[in-house]
Amino acid sequence: MKFYVGIDLGGTNIVAGVVDENYNIVAKSSVKTNCPRPAKEIAADMAFVALEAITLAKLSVSDIEWIGVGTPGIANSETGIIEYSNNLGFENTPMVKYIQEYINLPVFIENDANAAAYGEFVAGAAKGAKNAICITLGTGVGSGIIIDGKIYSGSNFAGGEIGHTVIVAGGAQCSCGRKGCFEAYSSATGLIRMSKEAMIEHPETKMIEIAEQRDGKVNARTAFDAMKAGDAVAKEVVDTYIKYMSCGITNTINIFQPDVICIGGGVCNEGDVLLLPLKALVQKEVYSKNSPKNSELVIAKLGNDAGIIGAAFLGNAI
Repeated sequence: MKFYVGIDLGGTNIVAGVVDENYNIVAKSSVKTNCPRPAKEIAADMAFVALEAITLAKLSVSDIEWIGVGTPGIANSETGIIEYSNNLGFENTPMVKYIQEYINLPVFIENDANAAAYGEFVAGAAKGAKNAICITLGTGVGSGIIIDGKIYSGSNFAGGEIGHTVIVAGGAQCSCGRKGCFEAYSSATGLIRMSKEAMIEHPETKMIEIAEQRDGKVNARTAFDAMKAGDAVAKEVVDTYIKYMSCGITNTINIFQPDVICIGGGVCNEGDVLLLPLKALVQKEVYSKNSPKNSELVIAKLGNDAGIIGAAFLGNAI
């Protein structure tokens, strides 16, 4: 049995998992990222959780084939350098070198959304596909593109940013600096913004009552929950959100025509309430609507484990 270590480096937590050759996570360990702080300190903690996970799996370093790391930002998989990560404050950080100062194993590095997409590709909702795209709807919109079984990251390792393609020219401000990005409308953040705007405009909406029951907090569930309770304003918010999402997904399918396009993130817990109307809109608008083989739209399966599993198998993906 072969074993690998996958590290999911996030702005909040560093999580490492030992993964076997059948894509099962054998053991996990985690520690707070505690940003901002020097990259060498973060690398030391990454090595620490990797070693702890190996110990918890009752293995030794010699049992591990390699270590893979998924990180926010632009990760140069050829040099092992994180060229830029605004979330972590990294710039031209030789992360592979830093980790190898603690653990003498091959180390591979990739953008975290790409790693998560690869996880879904090898072991999740896109398993068995040749070409796949995975989109995560969270605080932002993360995405990863798999072509012929390999991660596509462009000539500068910054490719695959589907969230920063514009779907509404001159629209809502995006954190990237552009206006009208897919991320500004289809992220959980975008849904929350649209819910709040509707609550201000329609004080009769049940979304206000639902938010008050949750300490006044509006989240990605607020509009869906109010819609299920029969609220017309909330239904309009949800319908609008799905319309925008279908636009971005249709654009993506029209460009790449993958076997599978899977969507993940907390909002996908809505299941068919989200997926069925989304599929209907995409099927109506996609250029290949009359093709006998269209891209299959599915919900991601691996959740937070996608990044760990994908990172663990980066040695096969790059």
